[in-house]
Amino acid sequence: MKKYLRNILYGFLAWLIPFVASLFFYTREGQLTINIFLFKSIMVILGSFSAAILLVYYFKKIDSAYFREGIVVGLTWFGINIILDLLILIPMSGMSIADYFTQIGLLYLAIPAMSIAIGTALENKK
Repeated sequence: MKKYLRNILYGFLAWLIPFVASLFFYTREGQLTINIFLFKSIMVILGSFSAAILLVYYFKKIDSAYFREGIVVGLTWFGINIILDLLILIPMSGMSIADYFTQIGLLYLAIPAMSIAIGTALENKK
């Protein structure tokens, strides 16, 4: 049971860390304080680094079925990020669903790509 709770908690943190960091780039009125392309680059880098670090910590407690675990954790975190964005980010931004998926949502596919790569590497290490 602990593994499932850790999966959900780390998935939430993978969403929360870049979300909280993004708030520092907006004024109280909701205006972005830097160039939009720089902002998106920073968010992709921060999101990737924080997810990678969380994945390393997550996999430290896994001792078998690494590939399967990579798929499970990657899809779980992908789902958590999409759901939280649909509930919080889209209403805050006023962005359409189509714009969201083309500008942000697809970027979350990096998470399962990283988790499956880690799972594959650990599986092949045996």
